[in-house]
Formats: sequence, C-alpha cells, structure tokens
Amino acid sequence: MCADSIGEKVDLAERIRRQEESTLDSFAQDMAMIAAMELAQIRLLEQFFDIRWTDARMVFGYSLGEVIALVASGVYQLQHILPVPMKLAADCADLARDMTMGILFSRGPAVDLDAVRRLCLEINALGRGVIGISTYLSPNTVLLMGQGDTVDQFEARMGESLPKGVHLRRNKHKWPPLHTPILWERNIPNRAAVMMHSVPGGFKKPHPAILSCVTGKASYNEYNSRELLNRWIDHPQRLWDVVCGTLAAGVETVVNVGPEPNLVPATFRRLSDNVTAQLNRRSLNSLGMRAMSGIVRRRTWLNSIISERAVLLRAPFVQHISLEDWLLAQEVP
Repeated sequence: MCADSIGEKVDLAERIRRQEESTLDSFAQDMAMIAAMELAQIRLLEQFFDIRWTDARMVFGYSLGEVIALVASGVYQLQHILPVPMKLAADCADLARDMTMGILFSRGPAVDLDAVRRLCLEINALGRGVIGISTYLSPNTVLLMGQGDTVDQFEARMGESLPKGVHLRRNKHKWPPLHTPILWERNIPNRAAVMMHSVPGGFKKPHPAILSCVTGKASYNEYNSRELLNRWIDHPQRLWDVVCGTLAAGVETVVNVGPEPNLVPATFRRLSDNVTAQLNRRSLNSLGMRAMSGIVRRRTWLNSIISERAVLLRAPFVQHISLEDWLLAQEVP
C-alpha cells in the first residue's frame, strides 16, 4: 500500500471522527428537529388529506418515537415534555464518546438472552466499564452498548456460554447509550423522573393505543405514562415484542413517520425475507406453512388464538409506507 493511500485513509478516519463529534454536540437539537418533523408530517396528513392519526388501529415508536407518539395522542404537549430529554442530552452525548455498539446475532437458533444478560453482568462486575442490552431486535439479534473495551471483552468470552453460530459485529458510529444502565453513571433516570413530576399532562389514556417498547404491550393507561417514560430511559427497547403485537393485531399497513425511517422497516423486512425464504422451500413443512400463511392473512380474527409463530407468517403481506416519501410524491390541492 502506498503512503498516499495510507494518508487518505487517516484523513478519512479523522473526518469521520470530527463529524461524529459534531453530531454528538448537536444531539439535543437533533432530537428537537426529529420531533418537529414527525409531528409536522402527521399534521400535513390531516390538514391536506383528511387522514387522521386517531384513525390508526395502534401506534408505536422506537426510542424518541415513543415520546412523540404520546404527544401526537394528546397525552403531553411537545413544549412540556421535550425539554426533559433535551436538558439531559449533553450528558448522554458525553457518555457516547467512550461507547461502542455491538450487534449480536445468530444465523441459526435464537440467541440465549439469559446467557447474554449474565455475561454482561459478569463483565460489569470486573469494574472496567459497563455493557448492556439496548434493544431486542429479534429472537436472534440484539444491540449491545458498552463502555471502553467491554464489547471486546464480551466477544472474547461469549464462546463460553453462547454457541459457535452466534456472531458479534461492531457499528462504527458513536451512539448515546440510551436504554441501558450506563445512564445511571450520570443519574439520568432519576434526574428525568424529578423533572417529570411537574410536567403538565399525563392523565389521559392515549388514543390510538400505543404499543410501548418498554413493555412490548399496550401498557399506557390514564396515569402511568410518567412511570413508563422513566423506564424508557434505561430499559432495553423490546422492538421484537412490538413487531409481534402489530402482526397479531391484524395490521395490514404500517406507516413509518419521521425523517428517513430505517430500523423498524428493516426489522419487518428481515422477518418478511426469512418467512418468504421458508415458505419457498420445497418440503411438506413449507407446504403446511404456506397453507397457514394464507389462513392468517385472510382470517385475521384467528390471530388472537393462534401461536406467535403462525402470526409471523403475516409479515410478507404487510405493506410499509414511508410517510415522508408519500407526502413528497403527492400533489397538494
């Protein structure tokens, strides 16, 4: 390799590092921008196309999206609830500077989550940094967030308790360690809870129902949103449970709100691809799966009484719409 190409790679790495530093510095402003864009898209849909948020069968939001769902449902006003995470954003971003995201996945059986949690706790007990699960993406994929070299420690030791088919890949970008106990170091959950005591609102059951990524269920009632939002800060996101709940409810169209949505559509797409690949296999088992897939697609009332595995067969038939792209493609009257 020539010296020029080495220099170019070093320069590129430095530019990436500076860009990430800039992004972390603007974390609070980025949250405000995302919130404003999501709410603006919802209002444009209502104002110009008479399609109302309240007509949805259910809603859910990954990470900040859950807070915005509560605002769109009238549980809180944006000007009252958004200052809470924005005031804590600087500490979250500062923690990110020593953080690595790891994607733990299996190409075979489901990941043993108890083994993953135990290994994280064992590494934490060494006192050289904290690692934890940030998101349950699927039975065979979780996102890990770790300080210092804890992700390296996890990789070095995971062969002790996880099978050979489980792999770890690192994300090259820096992310604030939301939804992990790493936030305890700055007392972020407690500080947020104190601020939320005096936030106006929070005494209305959301409509439509919100599937919470804290519990994986429609858990919000007339008064518990403060409790769930406080757990939202440092508890892993149960995205897989929310996906299963969406399919079990017989939802046929998922509208993705916000700027360039990717994680939720990608999760549905991976599930759809896996189901399609299984259905296309030439075997008696796949014939049975195709028959069941047709049944759960046509008779959605069965979704509440059949197993979760059968409900997942609906995934290839769910339509996904990016609201941002849809709005840009329309002609406003």
